Amino acid sequence: MAEFRLPKNSRVKEGKIFKAADGVKNVKRFRVYRYDPDSGENPRMDTYEVDMDKCGPMVLDALLKIKNEVDATLTLRRSCREGICGSCAMNIDGTNTLACTKACSDIKGDARIYPLPHMPVVKDLVPDLTNFYAQYASIKPWIRTQSAPPDRERLQSKEEREKLDGLYECILCACCSTSCPSYWWNSDRYLGPAILLQAYRWIADSRDEATGERLDDLEDPFKLYRCHTIMNCTRTCPKGLNPAKAIAEIKQLLVARSQ
Repeated sequence: MAEFRLPKNSRVKEGKIFKAADGVKNVKRFRVYRYDPDSGENPRMDTYEVDMDKCGPMVLDALLKIKNEVDATLTLRRSCREGICGSCAMNIDGTNTLACTKACSDIKGDARIYPLPHMPVVKDLVPDLTNFYAQYASIKPWIRTQSAPPDRERLQSKEEREKLDGLYECILCACCSTSCPSYWWNSDRYLGPAILLQAYRWIADSRDEATGERLDDLEDPFKLYRCHTIMNCTRTCPKGLNPAKAIAEIKQLLVARSQ
């Protein structure tokens, strides 16, 4: 039987243990992925014991407490703390989600925290999203029109506006794309669920006049059709959206116009 192992410099090692102060009763252990590519050292898992009686309820609260009070070298992204910006997306307890909306009490046992999977790591919990944002720019995410601009805003009916529900709420956190095996294998060519949902958001917008061009751009064996409806994207979306459905809608539009 074939055996496969990571290269020596990619194997995750046990790291440091930061104990809670003596006498602390309500302790939770956070095992956090640490990696600094500039150091030349292997990734490691550091363990932090946190006094939950003096910590906020969310995983982000614990990470900030660790950074502010225990280990200032811990690196992560965060901004809004309200599940709106998507900055603190990471893999927590085996699921891609937002640290600011994931309650510590929902995690049984030790909390295991990694950066978003299958992305280059800048440092610790910070993935390199350069390719992800370049793919987003490639779909031209704005209203494209050929007609003369109106004197006021471009109007929509209530029914036309409702077609954007479940699409405009996407915060580009990349949780869905980085949970998708097809994106892991083909991220250089497959746009992934987050970007395809965003693409459909503009296709579905009644104010946009470039539907044909948008579909032309997506009619590609890799950009769109690497989706195999695995559904990881829909299961993991922290906003409760359904990227798989949006991708299916694009495919249906392409089939309909070919007939």
